[in-house]
Amino acid sequence: METGSENLKEEYHGYVFRKILFIVLCIIAIIVTAAYGCTLGGREISFVDVYKVIFNHIGGATYEQGSSEWWDDYIIWEIRLPRIVMAIVAGCGLSIGGIAMQSMLNNPLADPYTTGISSGVCFGAISAMVMGFTYSSILGQYGIVTNAFLFGLIPAAAIILLSRFVDASPATMILAGIAISYTFNSFNTLIMITSEAETLKSVYVWQIGTLSRASWNDLPTMLTVTIVGSAFVLLTTRQLNLLMLGEKSAISLGLDAGTYRIVCLAILSVSTAGIISYTGIIGFVGLVSPHIVRMLIGADNRYLAPAAMAFGSALLMVADIIGRIIVQPAELPVGVILSFVGAPIFLYIIMRQKKGYGGDLY
Repeated sequence: METGSENLKEEYHGYVFRKILFIVLCIIAIIVTAAYGCTLGGREISFVDVYKVIFNHIGGATYEQGSSEWWDDYIIWEIRLPRIVMAIVAGCGLSIGGIAMQSMLNNPLADPYTTGISSGVCFGAISAMVMGFTYSSILGQYGIVTNAFLFGLIPAAAIILLSRFVDASPATMILAGIAISYTFNSFNTLIMITSEAETLKSVYVWQIGTLSRASWNDLPTMLTVTIVGSAFVLLTTRQLNLLMLGEKSAISLGLDAGTYRIVCLAILSVSTAGIISYTGIIGFVGLVSPHIVRMLIGADNRYLAPAAMAFGSALLMVADIIGRIIVQPAELPVGVILSFVGAPIFLYIIMRQKKGYGGDLY
């Protein structure tokens, strides 16, 4: 009996170790990829020098203005590093949103945009650009972001009200999100076909999703909403695991599924809108990352959530680096690269998945 108990403990420790090891490897990949991303650009800075510049800057080092060291510090901290940090934050936020939506709605096709948030954000950004706001000024940039964020909350509010007063099922919520997306997309199309060529170009680039406009001023809002959304999901992984068993089972085990779903939708909607208001519509991160990680370490959200956050950040950075390398000196927006990479991966996952959604929790 004791031998059986010891074997069970060893198996459990091995189970936990494999999942933690995967998370650690993803974090190492983030660190290495981030440093490599900082080496890309017109000025050559070696991989090792990137770390030196970062550590020296944190340590308070100062340089004579115009010197070689001063330029290295300026380029890394003011141009390249904000882009890397934005990719990490956006990857975390969109991936954790995908985990929560797929578990909460018990649907493998759910992602942070399921409620129509992306269409609302897009409409807000397009409306601001048509009104004359541009990214060439601070006022114009914040005008676009603010308008995009506010309109992104409209679809979320509609879904939440539907859930609260109609007692909608997860399937109904997804269908309602699709209907709202089509509605906003029709408005987007109407505005775009009446816009001038220059405005249309800006709208198109924003819709694809890009990190090229990243700056330190953008990050506080993104980081705040991502921390809040991620903390909520990480603290409620038990509830997400229960919802994956089915709503009736979750309720029988003591979970107020309706209330939890509404709170989760509200928090994730604000988090997602806060991210894509700055980056544009970056697809497939919240959809593909959870599936890939789930295949590798299982569907237990206690480990899946942090692992998907780390993997999503690494995936977004790698996609951005590929877009900067293959078309030089210009670049391909990260949204284009993720579409090329994400669509085949997602198709492969669907074709090879023999179990029901999510497989086994353990």
